[in-house]
Amino acid sequence: MDVKTENSSNGFTPEINLEKLHKMAAEVILMGKFILRLLDAALVFVTNVLARFFGSKLVRRHFHLMLSALVLFGPVLSFWVSKYSIFANSNHYLYRKFLKSTWGWTCIFTASFTLLLSLSARHPPSLLLRHLSRIGVVGLLWWGCRGLLTLLEDAAGNCYEPVIPAQDIQGTSSSLQPLLLLHEDQTKASCLRDNMVWRGYEVSQDVLIICLCCLLLVEEMSVFGLYLAQAKPLPRSHDAPLRFIFLLCVVLLALWMFLLLCLLAHFPKFPSQHLGGALGYLGWRGLYQGWYRLTPSWGCPGLPGEGLITTTDKDTQPQ
Repeated sequence: MDVKTENSSNGFTPEINLEKLHKMAAEVILMGKFILRLLDAALVFVTNVLARFFGSKLVRRHFHLMLSALVLFGPVLSFWVSKYSIFANSNHYLYRKFLKSTWGWTCIFTASFTLLLSLSARHPPSLLLRHLSRIGVVGLLWWGCRGLLTLLEDAAGNCYEPVIPAQDIQGTSSSLQPLLLLHEDQTKASCLRDNMVWRGYEVSQDVLIICLCCLLLVEEMSVFGLYLAQAKPLPRSHDAPLRFIFLLCVVLLALWMFLLLCLLAHFPKFPSQHLGGALGYLGWRGLYQGWYRLTPSWGCPGLPGEGLITTTDKDTQPQ
């Protein structure tokens, strides 16, 4: 007993504990490095496969056809989906947090991807601003369409207030429909906010912006495969942030496709959703298949990757 006390008082035990702690820390560091290398290898493999997929001619030339078919035939799924599904609730978390800010999420991720791509390619800031302006033009298009559609909906619709008939107040049954009191000075937003009934023509702005964002993401991500095929790729340590943002863009695209499918299946609205999808397609067609294909100048941002990637092949652009 005295020997153990004497050894502990001489400081041998703390030295042994420190050595064990150093060994444990070294093992943890080695394990952490191994996990990071494994995750980095998985990131490289997944992004290489996805870049090859989105850069293929099949996807770039026919993705808009697949999206059009989804908008056209998606409401048919309403005959099979359950009305008790969690996605049948319009107050679901995904609808509240993502659907109302679709353009914000898309703008953040695509702008980050374009920024990192330009910095990795080491081009002047003027070229970066020109490519970022391409995303800004889409934002202006969405802002203008939303304002114009809101004005048209307010002009083409009317607000009604349900009125309970006198027979129902007295407790007698009646087969008549509730009377409606017209409010001509109400807009659609104020009418719905006051829990009244709005009747009129409308275009689904949710379907419009989701379709536009899906087409935008596919166009912007399609050049990543060409970037990876360059003769002098960057080291993995510098390439990882760009790959990670690219992967987040793919996840965001999958989320928008899922939300679009939920809207069409659980909340079918004919023909407002089809009109929204058609306007989104026309917006993409006019920009990426029209204006952006012109000769790059101060008035034309150019196509994705143009001037950033030296191996740009225009044959891979969708027709």
